Amino acid sequence: MVQSEQTVIYLDNAATTFPKPREVYRKWSDAMNVCGANPGRSGHEFSMKTAEEVFKSREICADYFGANAENTVFTLNCTHALNFAIKGLAKDGCNFVTSDMEHNAVIRPVFAASEKYGGSCTLFELSADTEQTVKNAERALKADTAALICTAASNVTGLRAPIEELAEMCRKHGVCFILDAAQGAGVLPISLETGANIICAAGHKGLYGPMGTGLMISDGEFPLETIIEGGTGSVSESILQPDFPPDRFESGTINTAGVVALGEGVNFVKRREDTILSHELMLCERFCRAVSRIDGIILYNKITRQNSDKFAPVVSFNFERYSSEEGARRLSDFGIYMRGGLHCAPLAHKKIGTINGGTIRFSPSVFTTAREVDYVVTVLRRICA
Repeated sequence: MVQSEQTVIYLDNAATTFPKPREVYRKWSDAMNVCGANPGRSGHEFSMKTAEEVFKSREICADYFGANAENTVFTLNCTHALNFAIKGLAKDGCNFVTSDMEHNAVIRPVFAASEKYGGSCTLFELSADTEQTVKNAERALKADTAALICTAASNVTGLRAPIEELAEMCRKHGVCFILDAAQGAGVLPISLETGANIICAAGHKGLYGPMGTGLMISDGEFPLETIIEGGTGSVSESILQPDFPPDRFESGTINTAGVVALGEGVNFVKRREDTILSHELMLCERFCRAVSRIDGIILYNKITRQNSDKFAPVVSFNFERYSSEEGARRLSDFGIYMRGGLHCAPLAHKKIGTINGGTIRFSPSVFTTAREVDYVVTVLRRICA
């Protein structure tokens, strides 16, 4: 039986958080009305007011990640930021090192850059054992390694990478460490202080900003070539792209209302940064504990109170009798929205043995309640009965 329209439980927050905080909606609406001019492109008051609001948001994001405002670049999404970072470091014959749990947002630009420049890519195994993971990564490094790129946490199993230890290893070898924080920013403790040279983040996920927003945060240690050039509103008399950030990487008009609202999303996270992770992990523990007792359900990562420090709040599971897409559709009939499939992370699915069918992904947000999780468990029992 399909539930009434009033029952809507959104659990696809690893793709995009929903709903957003009320203040984010309000800030976006205000920005659409008040920040309608092109920032940094004109000298009139309307344009300068818009540029001021953009800079405020840039400062908020920079402060959250422990960066300087000039090294805080607004992008369209995390994929956009990763392409800037990876291809900006690529050169003839260079090598890239990545984990065996990476999203296509890392693997595809790495492969494209390697093909273009005659380089290579080396994978290392990401495991729950910190020391072993670092050893695996170190063995993968080569003399011509341009960067090590690693996810903060798998978007399939939630397995966390030992960020600080990998960063220390990269520093020892003089290798740039690029962190894909799509599944970590806003949830896990991530900043430049944790050691990454470049942090790429999605604004529309754990930072609770609108879609069409992302960030590339840099410590400035590794200069990047550009992959997009154009108008920036600065040094317009030159045919050369500006050599200073953020202008160097913000060609064309940015998503002005989006980035202004993103700053409000980051403020929301900052006010709750001590509770978001614990709340979402508690819900994952509750879900795993109940679902592990249902015949007909396969759990691919079981988050418990004892091992929760190894995971981000993401759980993958399947029905024994349905494909992941069919299982997600049946849940949708009850007003429960989760994503089924490969989640754009074929390497992770190959590793856990689900490459042919994918998984259903449970990913709560700060707004998800225990009561909603209990209802989902009831529906799962009903479907399996």
